[in-house]
Order: sequence, then structure tokens, then C-alpha cells
Amino acid sequence: MLRFDPFSDFDTMTKQLLGLGTDTGRVPRFMPVDLYKSGDHYVLLADLPGVDPGSIDVSVDNGTLTLTAERSGRSDEGVQWLTSERFFGRFRRQLTLGDGIDSEHISASYDNGVLSVTIPVAERARPRKVEIVQGSEGQRSIEATAS
Repeated sequence: MLRFDPFSDFDTMTKQLLGLGTDTGRVPRFMPVDLYKSGDHYVLLADLPGVDPGSIDVSVDNGTLTLTAERSGRSDEGVQWLTSERFFGRFRRQLTLGDGIDSEHISASYDNGVLSVTIPVAERARPRKVEIVQGSEGQRSIEATAS
């Protein structure tokens, strides 16, 4: 008798996305990131513990920021694994940058397993004062603020 299980397709898709059920099951699919704004720049923090700093690549192309890194695999010879939860392989994350970003001055550093990317706001996108002239009252300043 054939039984219908609507959740089996979801389970299969989830296993494929997470790399479960493959020959090693150790394929990374993401890198966790935090992103916040501080003054006139954004800061992106990506967790990459155990990654060789020489394998990290940060690039900007056509408004897309791409982070790539690789953690080398372990030697399995003569080892009986009791548990293996740490991913190895190639990590990649892409983020779309807005028009108000100064992509020429993006900088990055790697310290204690955390990649920090500083993304400056373009000068044209920063808050500024706008001068208003009204009749014979002269000029007065109103500060424009970003929302």
C-alpha cells in the first residue's frame, strides 16, 4: 500500500539545502553575519572561526559585496570520529549594496575568527544642511535628517 506523506518533500529539500545526506554531510551553506550602522558607515561582522586569513576574499562588483572564505578539511586517516559538527569547505555570502554606499573605500580586517567589513556611506547620501531663502527675512538653516 502506498502512503502519501506531504512532509517528505520538505524533508528532502531541507536535507539538500543543508548538505545532509551527501557523502560527507559537511558542506557549509552560510556564514552568520551581523550588520549595523554607526555614524557615517555600516559595519558587517561575519563569523569565520578556523578560517585561514589567506583564503578570505572580499570584493565589490556592480553593487554586490561578495565575501568568500575556505576552511580546510581534516585528515580522517586513523581517526574514529565520535561526532563531527564543524563545517569545512568554501563559504560564500553576497549582499546587495545601495546607491548611497562609497564602494571605493570599503575596508576589511580579520581578527579572532571574525571578519569585519566597514562600508562607508557616500558623501552625497550623508545628512546635510539646506539653506532656505524666504523673501526679505534673509537666510536660515534647517538641518535635514535621514529617516
